[in-house]
This record gives sequence, structure tokens and C-alpha cells, in this order.
Amino acid sequence: MRNILLVDGYNIIGAWPELKVLKDRDLSAARDRLIEILAEYKAYTGYQVIVVFDAYFVQGLERKYKNYNIDVIYTKENETADERIEKLAIELSNIQTQVHVATSDFTEQWAIFGQGALRKSARELLHESKYVSREVEKKVKIQSKAKPTSKIPLTKEVEEKFEKWRRGQF
Repeated sequence: MRNILLVDGYNIIGAWPELKVLKDRDLSAARDRLIEILAEYKAYTGYQVIVVFDAYFVQGLERKYKNYNIDVIYTKENETADERIEKLAIELSNIQTQVHVATSDFTEQWAIFGQGALRKSARELLHESKYVSREVEKKVKIQSKAKPTSKIPLTKEVEEKFEKWRRGQF
């Protein structure tokens, strides 16, 4: 079974505390941060993730692109994210695909539920993404402990400098 997660981008940004604060300073940064979080979610869960932003904040023609292997859609003018998500839920839903829609818009939840999609509230997705982040962090710690030791003995200070250099943190 293939799983697809459709995300109402601005709805989630407005509902998650970290993104809500970021949005007030820099909307573009809030969108980018949401996409980063969802990329980690996608990598861990295997879901195909599609984020839809409506043309309310970005005017013009519809735009589609991939960022961190996440499909990002900006709707065309006069089309809401809700309308686009409903269309996508109908198009993508089939016997081999389960569509999930992340939004806290109650009306939208009922509309997509009628299309056979499952809903995730913004709060549920936030909890899931935090769980995923913790699990990834655990795996990284396990991997870093299992890293091969250097054949050249290095002091802790030199090792830290090399690590910063490797990560581009001069």
C-alpha cells in the first residue's frame, strides 16, 4: 500500500508554534522550515509528501517544484489550498493508495473524509514529526558511536576541529 500525505501548508504553519513565530518574521523561512521537517518525516515514514500553499500569499500562476524530494504546489490565483487538496485527494485515491490530509480546517477535514482520505490534524502531524525527529536523532547517535576510530591518535580538541571542518563550520 502506498501512502500519500497532502499538507495544507499555511494551515500547518499557522498551527505549529515554531512556524507561527517564524512566519511573523519571515514567511518564506517558515515555508522552508516546514518543508525541511516534512522531508525528514518522508524519509522516515516512506510517505510521498505533497505540500500545497494557496495563492493568498503568493499571487500568479500555479507553480510546482520539488524541494528536499517533497512536492510543493502553489495554487493558481483564485484557487484555495483546500480546493486543490480536494482535487488531489480524488485524483490520487485508489485501491493501492491511502491518502492522508494534514489540516486543522474542520470543513476541509469533512470534505476529504468524504473522498476516502484520512485526516491528520496539525497537532497530530506535529507530534508525529517530533517523534520522527527523536527517532532519527537516536539512530544518528548509534551510528556515530559505531563510527570507525582513527588510526592516528588525536586529542579531543583536534578531533572536534576536524569535525567542524568536515561539517563546514569553520
